[in-house]
Amino acid sequence: MKPISAVLLICVLSVTALSTAFAADFIEPVTDMAFVRIEGGTFDMGDISHKDELASPPRKVTVNDFYMGKFEVTFAQYDQFCDATGRAKPSDRGWGRGQRPVIFVSWDDAMAFAKWLANKTGKPYRLPSEAEWEYAARAGTSTYYWWGDQPGIALANCKDCGDRWEDQTAPVGSFAPNPFGLFDMNGNVYEWCLDVRHDNYEGAPTDGSAWLKDGNERFRIDRGGSWFTPAEEMGSHVRSYHDAKEKKKHIGFRLVMDASSP
Repeated sequence: MKPISAVLLICVLSVTALSTAFAADFIEPVTDMAFVRIEGGTFDMGDISHKDELASPPRKVTVNDFYMGKFEVTFAQYDQFCDATGRAKPSDRGWGRGQRPVIFVSWDDAMAFAKWLANKTGKPYRLPSEAEWEYAARAGTSTYYWWGDQPGIALANCKDCGDRWEDQTAPVGSFAPNPFGLFDMNGNVYEWCLDVRHDNYEGAPTDGSAWLKDGNERFRIDRGGSWFTPAEEMGSHVRSYHDAKEKKKHIGFRLVMDASSP
């Protein structure tokens, strides 16, 4: 792994100072979940090198404005849901709860959390479409990660990123945010998306919506890499999928909301 250059580090620190200077655009009142308004646009989705079959062929996708959680959903927030609904609380593996991202949650669990929060607040919270997720992760960039093409020490939590949390999750917000002000889009935990599994992007929608037709509905897409996976698996375009009922130690989620809702 190549070390991050001094010039890039200066750029990253500048981005960090700029991004963290802005408060969340919307605070959800039940769990105090912070949301950032993402201005929509058109981007190249997928692997522009055509080397990753699962993320090929790349295509132009247009995404509407939306709000996205500034951080991954935390144990503190998910535990409120469990207390309110009588659900068993997921394990934290002894790493601590609070502001660490919730883990051992299935896609079904994430959907139930979103529905619960929507019912409590009257706002249509949901999981992101895969297109919304990648658009937000790229944050206007076309490189492998938002900061460039090399993993970069201390820029994300992954198996070989060289950070202090290599063998476990990190508290949300422990690393620099991307240019959209979103934290941990690369690394820490994979994040569930709405979309069902497809083996490539042939026939995928280009309007930013979730791809729900003609796929394997047993499996749902998760994105972003984790503390448990190598750096090459947490690129902004890299796709993964798991059984919707599986509860994994390296998968969590974050929520989005349509821009017209707050």
